[in-house]
Amino acid sequence: MTKKVRLGIIGLGAQGSTYASFIADGLVPNMEVAAIADHDQTKAAVASERYPDAAFFGNHIDLLESETVDAIITCVPHFLHPQMGIDALERNVHALVEKPAGVYTKQVSELNAVAASKPELSFGIMFNQRNNPLYMRLKEIVDNGEIGSILRTNWIITNWWRPQGYYDQSAWRATWGGEGGGVLVNQAPHQLDLWQWICGVPVSVYSKVAFGYRRNIAVEDEVTALVDYGNGATGVFVTATHELTGTDRFEIVGDRGKIVVENSKTATVTRLSRPEREISEGMGMDDVRKLFMGQMNLAELYTQEIIEFDSAWGSQHAGVLENFAANILDGTPLLAPGSDGIMGVRLANAIHLSAWTGQEVSLDFDDELFLSELNSRIAEEGQFSGRP
Repeated sequence: MTKKVRLGIIGLGAQGSTYASFIADGLVPNMEVAAIADHDQTKAAVASERYPDAAFFGNHIDLLESETVDAIITCVPHFLHPQMGIDALERNVHALVEKPAGVYTKQVSELNAVAASKPELSFGIMFNQRNNPLYMRLKEIVDNGEIGSILRTNWIITNWWRPQGYYDQSAWRATWGGEGGGVLVNQAPHQLDLWQWICGVPVSVYSKVAFGYRRNIAVEDEVTALVDYGNGATGVFVTATHELTGTDRFEIVGDRGKIVVENSKTATVTRLSRPEREISEGMGMDDVRKLFMGQMNLAELYTQEIIEFDSAWGSQHAGVLENFAANILDGTPLLAPGSDGIMGVRLANAIHLSAWTGQEVSLDFDDELFLSELNSRIAEEGQFSGRP
């Protein structure tokens, strides 16, 4: 029988239960549910019924020290991901953290430092969209230079509609102290990761963010961010949770083509025959007249390809779990290395910091400054303790 990684699931809520089901149903053939930890003791009966071979623990430290698991995944609130990852790695247990890697860069940097000191251990993050065949193909196209140098990017992702009842279901949700933010840390981390994974990390950001704009919450429910890539290229990211019929449109414009993605499903890739400036400079007035009169053969200027993949629900998450187990077992490269998790967190932090200060913010901002600003908002709420 093929060796399997013994996984410990920390948190048997909606996400933890989903992963456990994937594994129990055989979608992750190189992994088994060996243990579950949850501070809610009522989950013990649920775990015993559904996963009778898995040990149950009331806290993650007891699970980590039980020697019943090879690896863990953190299915807990965002603030807890970094410390639980550290706790696992320091006990020589492989760690897969949920997205986002954390809420603020200081804590994620600490996690990354521990992981770097344990190179023999596998450290991953659940960026399941990096296992989406559409985005994998688009990254390949961009990396291969098929649309040339990037000039502009923009992503409008506003199809996160959440009614007020969603926010009212628990006291910690949509708070600075309990969740650490709104749409940037809860709904949009995958898009923030994909944006910089495919298009590159910007050097600075200026943002206009609305806090409690259309919902009775303290944190952000609408964001518009303008980033500067440092070479003349710019990007815009727009996201919100109050549009009943939202938009999901991602564009990447290069000097040799363009990519347009609709609804994270269908991509139209335009490839120019030559760099755009060469086409422009090579056109005389006769060509311009033909262009304006619709008489030019556009096939001589560019080609277009439609890209679409079928991807069954759950297959992307299960694929990350399987890849993580393979990395442990035979060194298969990780689809989403855990150290990459700080990229999206840093971008979200910079967007927040720009909105709070009214300034353009470098992506190389002061971690302590951000934490101080965050803690001041946590103190104003008066519900939670500040973060170290």
